[in-house]
Amino acid sequence: MNGITAIQKTAGATTACPGSSRDRPIRLIRPMPRLISRRHMLEALLILALVVVVQLWQSRGLPAGAAPPLSGVRSDGVAISLAGFQKLGAGDAPGTPNAAGKPVLVVFWATWCGVCKAEESNIVAISRDWPVFSVAMQSGDAAAVNKHLAERGIPYPALVDAEGKQAAAWGIAGVPTHFIVDAAGKVRFRVVGYATTWGLRARLWWAGRFAA
Repeated sequence: MNGITAIQKTAGATTACPGSSRDRPIRLIRPMPRLISRRHMLEALLILALVVVVQLWQSRGLPAGAAPPLSGVRSDGVAISLAGFQKLGAGDAPGTPNAAGKPVLVVFWATWCGVCKAEESNIVAISRDWPVFSVAMQSGDAAAVNKHLAERGIPYPALVDAEGKQAAAWGIAGVPTHFIVDAAGKVRFRVVGYATTWGLRARLWWAGRFAA
């Protein structure tokens, strides 16, 4: 009987199945959200890289370094140049802050451009804090440009470039096209196509803070 009992005890001690959880190490499953987050981050980086490449390609032929001359008559009948605009004091630049000692946003646009209309509110927002030099390319005479500005609620006048000569001198191939010109008259940034408010603000801030 003792022998049988010993066998039974031994058998009882070995009744656990080899495949049970007591014999296997516990596996920790990596949370899926982290994998998804990494994938989304990679996709975002790829999209950002593509945007940068497209911007560089679109910016080819645009001026860098010293800004080309830019002058003419605004829609309000005032003759103005970019160099003169950058020297204006407080109250001398209608609808936009004085430009003296500050970087300027130069934007080429057109009344017939859908993307230009889509970003108008962004440019108007910028004009509350930073000087904006607006150029209406191939958009008719001063009356036509003024009509558009009034209808769209744009508070600052625009240089009338009815024949596109000023745009051609700046290498403009499409609108909208934006330039950040620092206080020394150097082009610091070029943005072709739709521009965000925060993107323009960041570039203007950098041009005013770090550009030499």
